[in-house]
Amino acid sequence: KILAADDYCIVLREKLGVLYRDEAFADLFSSQGRPGLSPALLAMTTILQYMEGLSDRQAAQQVVTRIDWKYLLGLPLEYSGFDSSVLTEFRVRLLSGGQEEYLFRRLVEICRQEKLLKERGKQRTDSTHVLAAVRDLNRLEMVAETMRHALNVLATVHPEWLGSQAPLEWYDRYERRVEEYRLPTSKAARQELAQTIGGDGYHLWLLLHQADAPAGLTDLPAIETLRQVWLQNYYLEDEQVHWRKAKNLPPGQLLIQSPYDIEARYSRKGETTWKGYKVHLTESCDEEHPHLITHVLTTASTQPDQLALPPIQQSLAEQGLLPATQLVDAGYVDSKRLLEAQRLSIDLVGPLDKNTTW
Repeated sequence: KILAADDYCIVLREKLGVLYRDEAFADLFSSQGRPGLSPALLAMTTILQYMEGLSDRQAAQQVVTRIDWKYLLGLPLEYSGFDSSVLTEFRVRLLSGGQEEYLFRRLVEICRQEKLLKERGKQRTDSTHVLAAVRDLNRLEMVAETMRHALNVLATVHPEWLGSQAPLEWYDRYERRVEEYRLPTSKAARQELAQTIGGDGYHLWLLLHQADAPAGLTDLPAIETLRQVWLQNYYLEDEQVHWRKAKNLPPGQLLIQSPYDIEARYSRKGETTWKGYKVHLTESCDEEHPHLITHVLTTASTQPDQLALPPIQQSLAEQGLLPATQLVDAGYVDSKRLLEAQRLSIDLVGPLDKNTTW
């Protein structure tokens, strides 16, 4: 049944009951101090927030004003709500406690207990792109923003040292983001700016390794990112920093795309190009049962789909959710995957990719 927008809360409460209980989140909270809000309440609010595409502020408001939400959450009509910042804090607790998958897995387990998932039924797996929450930067913007990020972090961690060491021109050059419209238009001028930024980064690296430099600065993630980005985009010859040509850059699976998310990668799938990640979604697809997501796996955007299939099947096996038939596209299928699926008593169904090698 497809739930109408105005009754799904009632149906969920009556069909599935209480999804989360406070005891399951006990390890995320201290046993001392002032009691916090019910984590089960925050967990279910997070689910509702996602279902309706709401911000934290909007979700907190809905808890106060929506009677159907209060019914599903088990709240009295006079409940006055909570501050929206608590939702952010709750998500941080989930991540820091390694329980980011608990909300999803608990929901899948309840669906299985309620016979909404067919045992050893049919499931399908496919991948799609996930955009990184970063700006799209060209190479010149990328190195400039990496340098600016490193300086901002140093200015926060040890402002006195940076203020005494940084050349005056760095303040003008890295005070603001290097937007495309502010960059030189000619190729020669862009090349010169790239060389200048490269020299600045190398000079900063030398300053950080002087004997009188504060200890621990080179261990900062922003400085390590600077080192990696400079290795990828520059090379040192006769104590001079040179801008690498595009043909000499590292392969796409190694090339950093943003100093603020160093795991995001540029990738292409069909006609789609993006910078970010890839998510593999597995969904039940038995005709007599509702279609439910049973597994979610996020990988690097450059990782082939074939490499994602074994961990997906392993996780499904650990949860007792292995399908009898698994439908996939050509990216997941080769002879090795077919044999592995047979050992798990899975009929792996999908087209074999064409052999395009010599």
